[in-house]
This record gives sequence, C-alpha cells and structure tokens, in this order.
Amino acid sequence: MSAIALKEGVWSVGVLNPSLRVFDIVMESKYGTSYNAYLLTGEKNVLIETVHTDYFEEYVENIEQVIPLERVDYLIMNHNEPDHSGSVSKLLERCPDLKIFCTAAGKKHLEDITNRTFPVQVVKAGDTLDLGGKTLEFIPAPMLHWADSMFTWDPADKVVFTCDFLGAHFCEPTMLDSKIHDKAAYAGERHFYYQCIFGPFASYVQAGLSKLPAEAEMACTSHGPVLTETLEECKALYRQWSTPVPKEGKTAAIIYASAYGCTRALAQAAAEALEEMGIRTVQHDVTMESLDACAAIANEADVVLVGSATINRDVPKAVWDVLGSIDAINTKGRAAGAFGAYGWSGEAPGMLQTRLGQLKFATPAEAFRVLFTPTQSDLDAMKDYARSVAALLK
Repeated sequence: MSAIALKEGVWSVGVLNPSLRVFDIVMESKYGTSYNAYLLTGEKNVLIETVHTDYFEEYVENIEQVIPLERVDYLIMNHNEPDHSGSVSKLLERCPDLKIFCTAAGKKHLEDITNRTFPVQVVKAGDTLDLGGKTLEFIPAPMLHWADSMFTWDPADKVVFTCDFLGAHFCEPTMLDSKIHDKAAYAGERHFYYQCIFGPFASYVQAGLSKLPAEAEMACTSHGPVLTETLEECKALYRQWSTPVPKEGKTAAIIYASAYGCTRALAQAAAEALEEMGIRTVQHDVTMESLDACAAIANEADVVLVGSATINRDVPKAVWDVLGSIDAINTKGRAAGAFGAYGWSGEAPGMLQTRLGQLKFATPAEAFRVLFTPTQSDLDAMKDYARSVAALLK
C-alpha cells in the first residue's frame, strides 16, 4: 500500500496484511488486517504509531513517499501492543533523535516489550504538542483495550486518532470507509472485532465514547478503514453494544458433558434446585450445543455450573473449550461450581473447580462428584450443592 493523502498534511502510511487469518491467537481475521500508521506534516513532522516489525521496510517506503525519514521529529504511540510498537526500535536506529510521546503506562509497556529505554515524553490528559501551525491534544483512554491506550486529537483538521478503538480487521486498499466494496462483510467484521477486543471492557467503552471530540469529522483507527461517512454510525453502535441489557432476576447456566447420563442427571437436579430458588436456569450439553451457544450463556449468567465426566483422567476438550471462552474480565460478583459423575479416577470436577477459581468466580471449597449412577441421596446432595453456589452471589 502506498502513502494515502487523507487531508492536507495528514497521510496514511500504514501497511496491509491481506493474508493474515488469525490475529492474536484467538481472533479469526478472514479478510486480513491492516497495520495503520499516520504522518502529519508541517513545520514539525509527527508519526502516529508504527507497524508490525515484519512490515517495517514497507512502512519506511510509505513515509518516504511524503518526506525523507530523517525529517520526522516526533512519534506518538497511542497504544504499545507489538502490532503497533513492533517497529519502534528499528525506527530509532534510523532516526536516533526521534522523541516519543505516550502515557506513563505506555512508556512501561514499550520498554518492557523492547527491552530498552527510549527518549519518551510521558503525557497526561490535556497535554498538547505544538507542531507549528497546528496543535495536537492527548486524551488518555485507559483500558481501550490496554492500560496505556489514548486518543490523539487534531482540532485544526478535525481528525481524531483512536488506535484500536472503532477499528476492524478488514483489509481495504483505499483505507476509507467511503470506498468499501463489501459493506456487509465490513459490518460483520466490525461487530466481531468489538466483541473480541472491547466486549470485556464495556464500561470503558462508554467512557471512551464520551472523550471523543464531538466535532471530529474523521477517525483514524489502527486497523481497518479510516472512518468518515460511518463515524457517527460506528460510535452509535459502540454505544449500543456497550450498554448493559437490563435483566429481570438472577440467571444460571449449567453446562455439562455426560458420557452415559450420570452427569446429566446431576445437571437436571441442580437445575430443579435453582429454579425453585427463582433463578432462571438454562442447561446446555456441550455435545449437543455449539461452543458459541455454551459460551454465550456462561458469559451472561450470574451462576455458572460446569459438569463433566472424567475421560482418561481429564476433562473432555469440549468442556475445556467452553471455559476457555469465558470472559475472565467480568466475573466479579458471579458464582460458579463444578460437578460430575465418574467411573475410574474422577479428576475432572476438581480440575474444573480449580479453573473456575482462577477465573475469579466465587466458588465453594470443593467440587461435587459421585461414583457412576447417582442415587436419590446423591441427587439431593447435588441440589444442596447448587444452592450453596447460588448463595455465593454478591
């Protein structure tokens, strides 16, 4: 991708990665992605972010289509995850006098990632940078989606640089939302990106939206198209997606795997007990329901009970996959427990109990398990166990 003029003196100098299919291990990126970076030119020249280290040479080529690299005065790092900061060290080798601006958390992350110190100016809310002819303002926006995140505001051009916020993994050569060919595909990827990156940080999304300058006409994100025509639409969608949906009463999710129906019987007993307490309960057998469906109810419920048979001294993969899909950021105040029937060794419930504790659910001291077919006494005890888990709700 070549340098693209966005406004007078505002350039996109990032690179495309159309072949990427998995981002950060857990995100599918079926339309590739872009590592966006920007160059503002004038009396002083400033870069906003770098790119993934594998694309440094393309990044430099794009910059030098506009100005010689040695004429860059400043580098602003809105966020320092390696897909943004990966080329900082290489850039400083070419521009040793470059001054970097980032938040205090950004300075720490940048130095921890690169294992070196930098000529960093730490900025806070309200700090500005005079470029001669225009002044940039720094707007810290922590937890969008790292502690170091911030926006950079260019009031003269009415452009806000939002880093990951409002972005998408969508490889679009023109870099403008007005030129997207498959708008439905982009809309789907924008929502998926929000769910994966910002879904766990809904309250911070609300705060971030309130910090975006209302007069901004363009949002330069760090992945996907620059937003002009769809900026207000995207902000409205983020507001909608991050607004909590009111719930009527408490809810419970019971997710289980049962080889011969014994663990299923325990799940049904637990559901009866929770329903009797007035807790609306949904049961999902992982062999019958999709991972997405199981993860969805686990992430929405106030009480989570996970049951499993033990197979080869372990929890079946389908159950582990559900626990791996639980949002570990928002478990505070929620309760969880583990249960299962077993035949030989019975390790699975204890393994699940340990993991639920690691996810910071409130949990009872022990998991619940029975040998083979549960008796009526076992089913009654399972009901008591379910009640004890529900009692841990805050």
